[in-house]
Amino acid sequence: MAKQHPLFNKVIENTTITGFAAEGKAITRVGDMVVFLNYGAPGDVVDVRIRKTKKNFLEGEIVDIREPSPDRTEPVCEHFGICGGCKWQHLQYEKQMIYKQQQVVDSLERIGKINPGSYELIPIAGSEKPEFYRNKLEFTFSNKRWLTKEDIQSGEKFKDLNALGFHIPGLFDKVLDIKKCWLQPEPSNVIRLAVKEFAIENKLSFYDIRQDAGFLRNLIIRNSTTGDVMVTVVFAENDQGKIGLLMGFIRENFPQVTTLAYFINDKKNSSLNNLDPVIFWGKPFMQEEMDGLKFSVGPKSFYQTNGPQAQKLYAIALDFAGLQGHELVYDLYTGTGTIALFIARKAAKVVGIEYVEESVEHARENAAANGINNALFFAGDMARVFNEEFLGRNGYPHVVFTDPPRAGMHPDVVKRIARSGADKIVYVSCNPATQARDIEILSELYALEKVQPVDMFPHTHHVESVALLARKGRK
Repeated sequence: MAKQHPLFNKVIENTTITGFAAEGKAITRVGDMVVFLNYGAPGDVVDVRIRKTKKNFLEGEIVDIREPSPDRTEPVCEHFGICGGCKWQHLQYEKQMIYKQQQVVDSLERIGKINPGSYELIPIAGSEKPEFYRNKLEFTFSNKRWLTKEDIQSGEKFKDLNALGFHIPGLFDKVLDIKKCWLQPEPSNVIRLAVKEFAIENKLSFYDIRQDAGFLRNLIIRNSTTGDVMVTVVFAENDQGKIGLLMGFIRENFPQVTTLAYFINDKKNSSLNNLDPVIFWGKPFMQEEMDGLKFSVGPKSFYQTNGPQAQKLYAIALDFAGLQGHELVYDLYTGTGTIALFIARKAAKVVGIEYVEESVEHARENAAANGINNALFFAGDMARVFNEEFLGRNGYPHVVFTDPPRAGMHPDVVKRIARSGADKIVYVSCNPATQARDIEILSELYALEKVQPVDMFPHTHHVESVALLARKGRK
């Protein structure tokens, strides 16, 4: 039997939190060992219980705050510390932005091997609305509600364990029942609570992920800057009587809903990529507007979840590119064409590539709806579509915009961008670490000129980063 680490379950008293590490975890030290913690703030003096021991680091939990950091503030959400979201809600928003900007700088210098002072760092663009900023939330139905400490300490025997909320971090089958979420404006909370109550009253079963049984799986609520509201329900069974009952209830009680859709997902996994939505009532898409452009967003379409900040992000990216009107531009990972359509007004031609076919269809529709005829969109896996043959058919770009997922770009895509001969690369990223990794790969041919972080997700450690790279030796 392996010998237990001597610090396991021990309480370390009066230790000071010194900063943040990856994934937004606070850090302190015990001797020469780093201890990672949630919900700490630099400057806190705390007592910490060691919960996990690894070869090179420890993980702990704060059991007492002896001296709170001046960076702290009171969280507004009653679910803070349990649901796993908004892990920085205890930090003053101004301080959050400082730490996020430092995360971008650290990634560039440590991972990207970029010399300090060799590029221009533009201060982070913060969000005017730190709460109620999201235009999309997905909730999970579960018959295994997470019992909080207060629930357990009450001694009450709970018969109703149905929940509609968010997964507890690290526990795939436990869901925290949400009373009020501060991420999305109304009618999000009102719809969620009403749907849960109606489902219970009408004995519609909540999903059991372990048994792969139950009727209700997910509730997705989206809203737009134009006032549209989209509600999508994911059912595990194609029972038209029950489906009609619940969807009819939503339609009758929430007239502000402009699109009411559902999916039938009888698979064990929760992915909707290979499923088609059914429009129960209303428009087949939600209308979004940004800087005079209109976008159609369907039940499966990607659209930035913080619209006002997305507009800032795209404006920064466009400014970095410095387009003069004659350029052929590529927009990789184009989604529904938001960046591409921004670019098209300043470029000769734009070529967008995206993996999700439905998003590409909406990108084409968005281009037509906005009277833009110099943007072409292609669907397919980026590493396969974006090749020499494709470049030969569609032209070699002057500027490449890329906005990949958190994993960053496939190495083949990075190499192909380098070989494309583009004068500039505008790299929009939601993960500074993978952005820095890709920039390091490009560094042989491209120099980093400037970077600006953008805060798309207040109260979390996540930060977007816009980087401009220029081909070395260009005139």
